[in-house]
Amino acid sequence: MRSEALTMRGPVHGTPDARRVAWGSTAGAVIESYDFIGFGTAAALYFGHAFFPGASPVIGTLSAFATLGVGFVARPIGGIIGGHLGDKIGRKPVLVTSLIVMGLATFAIGLLPTYETAGVLAPVLLVTVRIIQGVAYGAEWGGAILMTYEHAPWRRKGAFTGIVQAGFPIGLLLANLVFLVSVNLSGDWAWRVPFLASLILVIVGLIVRSRVPESPVFEDVRDSGEIAKAPIVQVLREDWRNVLRGIGLRIAETAGYAVAVTYMISYLKSQELATSGATIMALCIASAIGIGATIAWGGLTDRIGRRPVYVWVTLFGALWAIPMFLLVNTASVIAIVITVVVSYAVCQNALAGSQGAWFPELFQARTRSSGASLAYQISAMISGVTPFVTTLLFLWLGWAGPALLFLAYSALGLVSALLTRETWSTREREAAARATAETPLPEPHRVS
Repeated sequence: MRSEALTMRGPVHGTPDARRVAWGSTAGAVIESYDFIGFGTAAALYFGHAFFPGASPVIGTLSAFATLGVGFVARPIGGIIGGHLGDKIGRKPVLVTSLIVMGLATFAIGLLPTYETAGVLAPVLLVTVRIIQGVAYGAEWGGAILMTYEHAPWRRKGAFTGIVQAGFPIGLLLANLVFLVSVNLSGDWAWRVPFLASLILVIVGLIVRSRVPESPVFEDVRDSGEIAKAPIVQVLREDWRNVLRGIGLRIAETAGYAVAVTYMISYLKSQELATSGATIMALCIASAIGIGATIAWGGLTDRIGRRPVYVWVTLFGALWAIPMFLLVNTASVIAIVITVVVSYAVCQNALAGSQGAWFPELFQARTRSSGASLAYQISAMISGVTPFVTTLLFLWLGWAGPALLFLAYSALGLVSALLTRETWSTREREAAARATAETPLPEPHRVS
């Protein structure tokens, strides 16, 4: 079967706006990642005490991670809404609206009362705002990726979508840099300031995204009268196998991250293996490396295909599961930094970099937003409950429990990759190269 990359209606060399769209989509992805991931850092370091103070440290951590998980559970709702609207009215409206909702919800977290001042109302409000965050984040990804994918040159869709996927490590880096500075603030300001500061990023992001043009592929589908009446229903009827495969592929990345990074933050603190400052420093280093790594991994899929990268990296992840915990258990700062960097820049970034082009290519243009968003966001539910489950596994099996769970997630990703068709094989790459050579570059803009 020929991949969608060779039958799509977008120009071979991409549109003149391809780079601007990629960076505009990335700007929003950075902000939404900052907002959503910052909650994970705060949950691991502060929320147990601020919102669940009467519980033991372990129960407080479990409660904070449960609140974190609520946002992930809400993400499929956002994916369904965003995917449906993306296929019905366009990718751009979803991008702008999701950014506004996420920004307001995140700013509100910085204003929430703690348990000490509001009692049980405090965690209820925290959960409510987290649900809103989850819906907004779930709606955002499909629009950002598809706008970039459908504007990008055929031969560089992996690299261009890798730029958007790099918004995650950029957002993670910004969030942790702010937390690294705010850790020195007194009282609740240590976690309030990062959330309040997000409002500045949202304003900048809205200015950038408002100038991004609509996807040419969506406009082509709309103009030809091929808009699906019920895209979610159609994709589940015609492409449910690819939705399931996408879920398996995504779990290896997002749930694996939940073990190797989100849970690891709490593990290092609870076992007194590293200070909060050292842990955040390790995350900042990993995030900085991950920015370039994600783009590079996406570019690699343009050269060798989407599936080979996934197969080799998930295999590595399965082998890395035990050594990952053995290294951090040494309590060596250097070993901890190396572990976090490898877990993030390889195990997570490589898979995220591959997904940007692979997921859209699995679905038809008229239902692509719904299909890719469903596969991407349903798996988030597993990721959301993973830190909670991982904490329970640690109580039962010690560090071996989380390690075995990470191994299982990697194995699931490996099997899913082997069962998913390659959309950018040698045949597709050669055909795209011929089309590129035969098609004149657009003037006056050139998209390399």
